[in-house]
Amino acid sequence: MKAGFVNIFGKPNAGKSTLLNALVGEKLAIVSPKVQTTRHRIKGILTTDAYQIILSDTPGIIPEARYKLHERMMGAVKGALEDADVAVLLLDVQDNWEENDLLFGSLRLKVPSVLVLNKTDRVPPAKLEEAIAFFRDKSYAKKIVSLSALTQTGIPDLLAAVTDLLPEGEPFFAEDELTDLPEKFFVAELVREKIFQYLQDEIPYEATVLVQEFKHKSTLIKIGAVIVVQRESQKAIILGEGGRMIKKIGSEARAEIEKFLQSKVFLELFVKVRPKWRENDLLLREYGY
Repeated sequence: MKAGFVNIFGKPNAGKSTLLNALVGEKLAIVSPKVQTTRHRIKGILTTDAYQIILSDTPGIIPEARYKLHERMMGAVKGALEDADVAVLLLDVQDNWEENDLLFGSLRLKVPSVLVLNKTDRVPPAKLEEAIAFFRDKSYAKKIVSLSALTQTGIPDLLAAVTDLLPEGEPFFAEDELTDLPEKFFVAELVREKIFQYLQDEIPYEATVLVQEFKHKSTLIKIGAVIVVQRESQKAIILGEGGRMIKKIGSEARAEIEKFLQSKVFLELFVKVRPKWRENDLLLREYGY
């Protein structure tokens, strides 16, 4: 039996969350075309008769933290670097190869790694071969795998490469466990995903979601969540004219939450203003960062 922690690293928008979801076969990480959607380290557990892989999706690595929230996000990356048994270094094959090379080299990995060229469905074969040739002799690229996390082509190749590098050991979690995070965490994330989907510019980055009520009733789960923003003008935008926007966010989030929890859900959303919450250590801890 092999078992270990396999942590995914890369720039924002490389496709880390999509890859985690493809590997575990469930939607654990929210996905958005906007960069820096992932703020937390999200673990997914993949167990078979031969191995247990504890996968971690990490926030996209940024060169400079602008807020204390960014510092917390990069702290999650640092923690993942320290406890990894195998590192997956993910890049969008269409992205700048030299920039990714510098980033991966700067991580100073102490564990074996698999370099993954993602979004191969968007480039011609000649471009892919050129990318493989560029990274082939890099010291951090013990193995190279090309795939498309979106279409899930190449996923078996990645699993084979990872399990080959895993240490032998007993499982850390029961075979039916999918994650070590509570249901409330995923509820908040699914609401936040809809904010990223329907609101533009700075609002998704200045908003967070806090689940304050989560009660199992006889026929449904009652959930109360607060969307926290930094300014009154942002609160007005999230509410929308006549409350239309928050109703839309709530309706679509509820549908996703019901799929995830496999239960009927009553979801109630509120909006609160907390100026400069991204710079407030006390509020960051309260909001789970």
